[in-house]
Amino acid sequence: MAINESSLILAIESSCDETSVAVIENGSIIRSNIVASQIKSHQRFGGVVPEVASRHHVEQISQVLDLALDEAELSIEAVDAIAVTQGPGLVGALLVGITAAKTLAFVHQKPLIGVNHLAGHIYASQLVTPLRFPLIALVVSGGHTELVYMPKDGCFEVIGETQDDAVGEAYDKVGRILDLPYPAGKYLDQLAQEGQDTYSIPRAMIHEENLDFSFSGMKSAVMNLVHNANQRGETVNQADLATSFQSAAVEVLTDKARRALEAHPEVQQFILAGGVAANSGLRGSLTDLLARFPKVELTIPPLSLCGDNAAMIGAAADYLYREGQFSDLAMNAHPGQAIDEPFRS
Repeated sequence: MAINESSLILAIESSCDETSVAVIENGSIIRSNIVASQIKSHQRFGGVVPEVASRHHVEQISQVLDLALDEAELSIEAVDAIAVTQGPGLVGALLVGITAAKTLAFVHQKPLIGVNHLAGHIYASQLVTPLRFPLIALVVSGGHTELVYMPKDGCFEVIGETQDDAVGEAYDKVGRILDLPYPAGKYLDQLAQEGQDTYSIPRAMIHEENLDFSFSGMKSAVMNLVHNANQRGETVNQADLATSFQSAAVEVLTDKARRALEAHPEVQQFILAGGVAANSGLRGSLTDLLARFPKVELTIPPLSLCGDNAAMIGAAADYLYREGQFSDLAMNAHPGQAIDEPFRS
């Protein structure tokens, strides 16, 4: 199959509760990026309900596709390939996007590219600035917390990961304990700006030499503090508790990032990726840290590219397109796919 020197990739993302379609030019230019959120549908449940998410993807995918092509001022015939998130994610949600992508690829005779969702979060930075290898990425989201070393394009080595909860999951659970709206991450971040670090929250694994993380103890500490205060008839200062939790989480993430950079002095770029990359405390702490590593470029995508979106999938797909790494129509969803296995048929 002939590979064009320039590329126009239509990308689909449906791994969780956003239905998104984008058109990306040459892996770095956003021609369109439409995101349909399901937050209001899941708010009353306090979290994502997989069956509800899948149903919404079915309802929205055709309209979002049309909007993306209209905004890009292109027809489907003009694109060079169809990319789609293959995993990780909710299996039903993934299958909606994959079915749509496979149908488009078959009907319009376009190459099909399966993309790893976590790789997409890293490649979102390519929509801001070129990637400089070797690099380290800190991927932080509701389902994942990983330090990833990339010696070159398309090569991922996990050098640190959470041993229990992802940091985003811990944020959501702590937010629920504090009766904050769903999704709790941004509200907890806002509340943390108003308080003081007065409560004792454990910094699990911070003194260990490895680059792994643990956040379940932080979540449990908050739960116990609130429960014990209620038992004694005392009032917890929510702002101070939010600040204390965020200070602990950010300190651990930043310290592990520091150790990773010290262990890899050859690194040229450090990328913060994933939904929790929108957290102001973490962004500020990593900015301060990278000031101590003047030879390393810190790249943090804008807020619009931190959450799940199809533009990041299109950016990651560009490398696979140029390498001719195409999937066939038997491609299936891989809900537990690891980042170091981004290409699977």
